[in-house]
Order: sequence, then C-alpha cells, then structure tokens
Amino acid sequence: MIPDGNSKPNIERFLGYQDDYDRYRPEAPPIVTGLLTNYLGRRPSRVADVGCGTGLSTFLWKDAADVVTGVEPNPDMLGKALEKLHLLGSGAETLSFVQGFSNQLPFPPCSVDIITCSQSFHWMDPASTLQEISRCLCPGGVFAAYDCDWPLALQPDIEVRYNQLIAAADDLLAELQPAAEQAHKWDKAGHLARIKASGAFSYAREMVFHNMEDCDAQRYVGLTLSQGGIQTVLKLAPAALAQDIADFTAKVEPYFQGRTLPVLISYRMRIGVK
Repeated sequence: MIPDGNSKPNIERFLGYQDDYDRYRPEAPPIVTGLLTNYLGRRPSRVADVGCGTGLSTFLWKDAADVVTGVEPNPDMLGKALEKLHLLGSGAETLSFVQGFSNQLPFPPCSVDIITCSQSFHWMDPASTLQEISRCLCPGGVFAAYDCDWPLALQPDIEVRYNQLIAAADDLLAELQPAAEQAHKWDKAGHLARIKASGAFSYAREMVFHNMEDCDAQRYVGLTLSQGGIQTVLKLAPAALAQDIADFTAKVEPYFQGRTLPVLISYRMRIGVK
C-alpha cells in the first residue's frame, strides 16, 4: 500500500524502463562522497540513498561508508539495483536495497549519517519527506538533493532541439492522460527554499560541481529518451514522437561522427545539515 503523501503516477513513471535507464543515465560522480563526508566531519557509519532507482547513486558509497542502503518504491528499478548487487563482488556486503517510500523510511530515529536523493527529490512530497529525513538523521547528519542540468552541454542547435522534444512530449501528455493520472514534480529551483522552510536543519546551502563522462550519439539520444515525460508518451502512443525523435537524432549524430567524446555534466546540490 502506498503511504499518504506519495503519488502512484510518480512511482510508476519508469516501470519497464529500468534497463535503458541504467544503461544511459550518468552514475553519480565520486566527488559526492567527498563533499558530504566533509560536511559530516567524519566517515559515515550509515548512508541512505532515497529514490535510488537502479543504484546509480548508491554504489559509489560502497567503500566510503560502513553501511549503505538504497530505498526505492518502483519495483522494476529496485529489481535492477538488486540484480547489479548480486553481480557485485567485493564490497557487496556493505550494500543493501529495499522497497520503501521517502516519507516512511525503514530506519530508527537518529540512525543515519547521510541521506541523499539523486535525481529524485523533485518526485517526492517535500514537506513529509523532509520531516522523515530529519527524523532519521543523527545530530549533525547531512541531507543532500542533487540533480544534473539537462540537456548535457553540446551545441546550441542540439540543445534547442532537445528542449523542443521535451516540450512536444509534455504537450502530448496533456492530451493523452487525464490530469489525475499525470505525474507531478516539484521545481528543482525551489529545493533549497523548501529545505530551509522545513525548520529541520541548522544550516542549508546550494553548491555546483561538474563531471566528465564519455558519450557517443547513441548514449546522448538515450539520455534524452530516458526523460520521464518522453517515456510516458512512448508507452501511451509509441508512434506519436517518432518524427521528433528522428529530427533530434539527425542533429546529434553529425556532432559525434561515430566518435565517443567527453561530455560535461553539471550538477546542482542542495544540502541541509541537521
């Protein structure tokens, strides 16, 4: 049963898409563990990654904390994370993944040193989630919500076409889905204000950092198609975006020319220290 304050359309947004999501989305960069451990002031005993998806933001903690738990409500995404954990050799004993919800976490009070939400906090009810995170964090514990900037930086014409594709998907969703069945997300720009307004943290701030990842045309297009609005349209009306996707791909492929190139990924992190 889904607890109050959670949205079924939000939870089910990536059902059936776990393999491609895991293949194309960026892994969380190692700088995350260093930044948050520094704010904590010591090596974390327990880290929880909430809304962990397929574990792209969870596995980087395996050598940086004593115990790491990924929490994910979507059964398909959780299944992919567990599949990857099963294949992991060294370090697997410190990691676990459980099905759970951001405002009903499976931890005792004051038991977690660091809680992260990577690419996920905008899908959660902020008020109840922040109160639950505060309940679970130990004194001086750190909460961090961090996200990529989309689109990844390439060239103006490609980025314009990306934004047009996202807008086309949003317009189609408004036609294809009743309002009650549509996923709802909170604007990421408001994360810091909500963290501060919660009254649960003694200190809060925003920071930015960057990472480079190798990318070819297939991955860049795959990253774009991994956006939730596009995925929902592809489930409801598979042919509706065919021309838009073809036009976008035709812009991307000449840039890469069959090559794999380093691409800049920018991140924005909002933190709260209890």
